[in-house]
This record gives sequence, structure tokens and C-alpha cells, in this order.
Amino acid sequence: MKAIYNGQPVDVWEISRMNVQPDWVKDAFKENYLCWYDDRLKILLNGIKPSAKSSLKLGIMGSIAGSLAGGLAGNNVYVMGNIGDYLDITNRKVVSKEKFLKKYYF
Repeated sequence: MKAIYNGQPVDVWEISRMNVQPDWVKDAFKENYLCWYDDRLKILLNGIKPSAKSSLKLGIMGSIAGSLAGGLAGNNVYVMGNIGDYLDITNRKVVSKEKFLKKYYF
């Protein structure tokens, strides 16, 4: 779904086993960038591509992160999300429901 964060449009998905999944979420599950561990979701943030614009942004940031880590850690960034949290893929972060309701708008 689309939301507004800091005056900018963002792509978000409420983490759930039952709700409707946007195409980028379906694709991420197919590519194993999203994987369930009981009621927690393991997310490979730099694998998910909702749009060409955000992929370019991530490519630049991923290169910087890889350089800072000395290449040892690579560019993979995994986070865990709980059911009810929101995955803001535009900003590459998981947001609790409480913070989402305070800082994001539809």
C-alpha cells in the first residue's frame, strides 16, 4: 500500500500471514528475500525491489555499506519483523505499529 512519511510517498506492507500482498512482497517471497520463522518474518532488505528508483538508491547505499564493512560483511542486511509491524521498503526499515500510526499517513 502507499503511505506518506515525512511528506514523501512510500511503499509499505503490514506484516501478516493473511492480508493482501502487493506484487513486490509476492516477488520477495518467491526470491526468498522474505521468510517466515514462526510468527516472525526474516527480511533481506537489499534484495527487495519495489521500483527502479528505490533500487538505485539501495545500490548506492549498499556499496557504501559494503565499503565501510571492508567487504567482509558483504551488502546483505537482514532484519526481523513481527506480525503487525510495517515493512517500509522505500526507506528499508521495519516500523512498529505504534510508530507507524504516529509518523505515517494514508
